[in-house]
Amino acid sequence: MSDRGYRRPRPLSPLREHLRDTFWFAPTMGFVCVFALWLVASEVDDEIVRFLQREEAYDELGSLISFVQDAKTIVTTISSAMMTFIGVVFSISLVAVQMASGQLTPRVVRIFVRSRISKLTMTVFLATFLFSLLVLTSYESEADPRRVVSVPLLQSLLTLVLVGLSVLLFVVYVSATLRLMQVGPVVDRIARDSFRVLGRMPRGPGGAEGLGPETGRVVYQGRAGVLRDVNTARLVRAARRQDVVLRLIPRIGDFVVPGTPVVAVHGGDAPSRRLRYAVSVGVERTLHQDLSFGLRQLVDIALRALSTSVNDPTTAVQCLDRIVQFLAAVVDLPLGTVHHRDRSGRVRLVQEGPAWDDLVDLAFEEIRWCVAGSPQVSRRLLAGLDDLLLLAPEERKQPLVRHRELLVQTVERTVPVAADREFALLPDRQGIG
Repeated sequence: MSDRGYRRPRPLSPLREHLRDTFWFAPTMGFVCVFALWLVASEVDDEIVRFLQREEAYDELGSLISFVQDAKTIVTTISSAMMTFIGVVFSISLVAVQMASGQLTPRVVRIFVRSRISKLTMTVFLATFLFSLLVLTSYESEADPRRVVSVPLLQSLLTLVLVGLSVLLFVVYVSATLRLMQVGPVVDRIARDSFRVLGRMPRGPGGAEGLGPETGRVVYQGRAGVLRDVNTARLVRAARRQDVVLRLIPRIGDFVVPGTPVVAVHGGDAPSRRLRYAVSVGVERTLHQDLSFGLRQLVDIALRALSTSVNDPTTAVQCLDRIVQFLAAVVDLPLGTVHHRDRSGRVRLVQEGPAWDDLVDLAFEEIRWCVAGSPQVSRRLLAGLDDLLLLAPEERKQPLVRHRELLVQTVERTVPVAADREFALLPDRQGIG
């Protein structure tokens, strides 16, 4: 059995992806870094004062004290205004995200949560606020150069630098947030995330033959939720130590409840202790290992656009563009069962993934049910199916042909006028170009 495109999983990959789905990690790291920066800058400022006092350069030191006292007014203003600025900016941003989720799909909120520019902006804003407070503790009322202990010169300059960086990031952040409210950038981001998942996922054909008899099962004992990902590196190591083959029973994206069997063991005893933290369950799906979740989001946006309350077929056409793009990228790739191997090349973990038929049905089934009365969408859907039929190998054309025939039947049944039927069944990559 071949495993074309197999990539060994990285051990820290699940942890890294879970941290990207949080909004607290980056600001927390920012707090730690800014506190360390303040300690270093404070020590440098103290050393500058001690050096000038040793050299008896009291005039120069007096000039620094005067400059720092003038800068204290700016730092005080920054510390008092920064938190208000943060509250206003992110309140407006949350309203924008809420509008985007209502117009497109609630799943676009994760784009904002995972956005690097959003996290960087929040981190820098909060770091500037914290740093300004720390700098204020370094100012002294003593103005005599001979008796002064601390002159926060470098700290004041760093505060001004952080303010300038905050202003720059504010402009970039507003631009990125406005793009989040537009359909084109959102579906493009979903498509790019899907291709990123496709690029790092192992792929390989074949079933579970050759595994031998099943000798045990491991049941899930955590909280109920969606299977977001599995730590394949941990499972492969556990199977290698136990000299068994493990088979993941649910697919990524399935809802699991306590007591559900999640791993089948072939060839020996179950290494249950090592599997305890190998399965990650959450309240919603993620794109980390879920190959079909990108399609699910695009279909959701298209369905909402085709609903009678929205009636926006152009948005549905934009989603179909990306759906066809994704299917064209996987049309000749091995899909379905994935075999994870250890260092010696032996299969240690068998994982079920979406097959070609599953992806095609997910992409077109629900949209096809909603095309009645929307010739723009039916024309684009026909053009996409025709393009995929040209690219697909012979063994993968059948589901595409089936959806094309059902689409033609749907239009013929729901459109009574012959001229309108002919128009709606004319393939057009722009819908109605």
